[in-house]
Amino acid sequence: MILQPQSQVLPRTFEEFLRWEPVDGFKYEWNDGEIIRFEKMKKKHLFIIRRLQQLFFKTISFSKGAALIMEQDVMLTGIQMRRPDLAYFSGIQIDNSLNSEEPIPEFVIEIISPTDDAIKVDEKLAEYFKSSVKVVWHIYPETEVVYIYTSRKEVRICSDDDICSASPVLPDFELKASTLFSITA
Repeated sequence: MILQPQSQVLPRTFEEFLRWEPVDGFKYEWNDGEIIRFEKMKKKHLFIIRRLQQLFFKTISFSKGAALIMEQDVMLTGIQMRRPDLAYFSGIQIDNSLNSEEPIPEFVIEIISPTDDAIKVDEKLAEYFKSSVKVVWHIYPETEVVYIYTSRKEVRICSDDDICSASPVLPDFELKASTLFSITA
């Protein structure tokens, strides 16, 4: 959805976009000159992100400095900057980013809202796999379902007690779909 905030001028170049500080509380991405606005994060989404990070910290060894980072700017190409809800970066990627390398995560998680445009969600999925992303999770909080993509054509749908896995990127990161949505889990 392309929208112009009421009280500010939208950036015209990518350099302006990088310096831009929106005041409306929405999340924005850059795609070849197109500014894409996303709705504010819902409270249920925040709960799911916290749950994912807690499970990640329990499961993954941090001896090598890996992290699951929320809404990190990711340059997929020279003209596409995306902000996945969560992205996994290895310690090496984080260290190399100090040398101006733009890390591309191999595993990303998007929490899909009812207001998200299905075509835009699919376009973004295609962009992820055109870069070096290997696993994408689409989490649908309203229906309590997780779609796990290992390519645009390979998808596993998880609900209830089905096991969600970040394999082959993080084979140890596995959890029941129901764990994401349950307050008592």
